[in-house]
Amino acid sequence: MSFDLTNLPGDFHENPGPHYADLRENHPVCAQADGSFILSRHADLDAIYRDTTTYISDKKAVFGPKYGVGSPLYEHHTTSLVFNDAPLHTRVRKVMVGAMNPRALAQMEPGLVALVDDLIADMAAKGSAELIEDFAGAIPIEVIGNLLGIPRDRRDPLRDWSLAILGALEPQLSDAQMADGNQAVSDFMTYLRDIIEDRRANPGDAATDVLTRLIQSGDETGEGLSEAELYQNCIFILNAGHETTTNLIGNALALLNQHRDKRVQLLENPKLITTAVDEFLRLESPNQFGNRLTTRDVEFHGVKIPAGSDIHLCMGAANRDPRAFENPDDMQLDRRPNKHLAFAGGAHTCVGLTLARMEGRIAVERFITRFPDYEIQPGAIRGGRIRFRGFARLPVKLGD
Repeated sequence: MSFDLTNLPGDFHENPGPHYADLRENHPVCAQADGSFILSRHADLDAIYRDTTTYISDKKAVFGPKYGVGSPLYEHHTTSLVFNDAPLHTRVRKVMVGAMNPRALAQMEPGLVALVDDLIADMAAKGSAELIEDFAGAIPIEVIGNLLGIPRDRRDPLRDWSLAILGALEPQLSDAQMADGNQAVSDFMTYLRDIIEDRRANPGDAATDVLTRLIQSGDETGEGLSEAELYQNCIFILNAGHETTTNLIGNALALLNQHRDKRVQLLENPKLITTAVDEFLRLESPNQFGNRLTTRDVEFHGVKIPAGSDIHLCMGAANRDPRAFENPDDMQLDRRPNKHLAFAGGAHTCVGLTLARMEGRIAVERFITRFPDYEIQPGAIRGGRIRFRGFARLPVKLGD
């Protein structure tokens, strides 16, 4: 075992690249002490994402021992969209895709621009900022709050709950992390009760209001969500939309701080922002690991993986696989094609990918235009998690 998810190298969080390269090139199927396996090559992950019969997303067999059957974390993670297959996955995904149609996203864009500009103005008034709290983390909370119609004056606890719940997906948890995650799910469920009951009594526009669509999803077909499915997938929408987008924006601005020539290139040619966002996603994937369970015996690179095995899909390594990307460690703002796996793939491709790209595009473009000489300051702190890659703190001097 060359790489142990429960005993990470000391420099891993700062720079996982060399460790991923070793996995990908020398140990493309890396067995773990608990009987699970890490896979890290792009072609392998792509094939797994496309085969929902051999590789399933249902995690009851994994999460039962981890969280305890019936615990709040178990109930959440085994009911939400991402850790389920058809029919639940199909029903919930259809509702969400319908609510994020091109017309709805176009209607959201002016409000997103105004939000970003307001945050930029607030930071400019101070002359310095902490990019996660003041900018990258603030944007998706507002966007998801709007999607679900959560009153603006009730959004303060959302980010902390999201971090606690997603933090519980780490391979190894302390008692405090487990307790925080369970409490966050319980508090979130209580918090949603009044909001959902009010929306039932006063429905929003089902064309753009995701919560109204979730509530009304079974009106015509009779195949709507149960109460548990409704509540847990509201929590999932916040978590999925918050963590990844926060990391996308923070990681992008950190990358452009490291590569000043690319920042100049983007400033001189703003049309590159569309392909640039996908390059940021590839180089510093907000979500570094996914998981699947095997339903039958399989074999990769001469290694047999038994049925019922937990497979860790290392997107962070796959997205720099030289077999899939030319000069994979280089930032190419105009890279095409760019078949990165930051949004997973197959039937479980991230349902909010168009919204995430829009948030990243607007946030990064408007920030660097307003602060072309920004500099990340000492004191940046990585998030300290293996599944998600981002920053907990990112202090910045904004410049003139």
